[in-house]
Amino acid sequence: MKILIVDDEFEMRQLLRLYLQQESYRVEEAENGREAYEKIIKNDFDLMILDVMMPIMDGWQTIEEVRKVSEIPIIMLTAKGTVKDKVTGLSRGADDYLVKPFEEEELMARVQALLRRSHSSEANDEVLKYEGIILNLSSRDGSYMNEKLILTHTEFDLLKELIKHRGKALSREQLVELIWGIEFMGEDRTVDTHIKNLREKLKAAGVKKPIVKTVWGIGYKVE
Repeated sequence: MKILIVDDEFEMRQLLRLYLQQESYRVEEAENGREAYEKIIKNDFDLMILDVMMPIMDGWQTIEEVRKVSEIPIIMLTAKGTVKDKVTGLSRGADDYLVKPFEEEELMARVQALLRRSHSSEANDEVLKYEGIILNLSSRDGSYMNEKLILTHTEFDLLKELIKHRGKALSREQLVELIWGIEFMGEDRTVDTHIKNLREKLKAAGVKKPIVKTVWGIGYKVE
């Protein structure tokens, strides 16, 4: 597995490199978003760890540019743990976030969980179909009426689980466990932001009726 570290602080890049190489990951570095974007275009990475506050191109701008060319899983690093900062990152296409300072165990748990999801193989149930939506689980490609759906890994997994359990209301806690696993250290409300993004992308793709419905007091479901 090859991971790109994007942070303008040399010491932080070296710390992340140390943690990751101890687990046998291959690591490349970028000092800013522009350098990261150029590396993403030229190379294949399995994951990007992205700082928010950087010169030249900050983390928010970097996500927007990277998402135009790649669906690489992204973990955001932020010194601010406010709900607004987290929502901003998730809304722009990040899959997860980690607040500085952090423990090595938490970083590695998030990295491993996201890599496991993005490389999971589901050969026994390769294609899901629902109301014109087709999800190929082995290639992790999605389409609506034969037009490609551009989804992050988390959005893809949310739609997959809701369609697999269609007719059943899934709580935020259930969705967290299905997608992130029981080791998830974030907040259940993270699901809400990803659901909002998913709905917007389905609407933009031409899905006329709401596919993902809110079940008040419980969570979400697909009819």
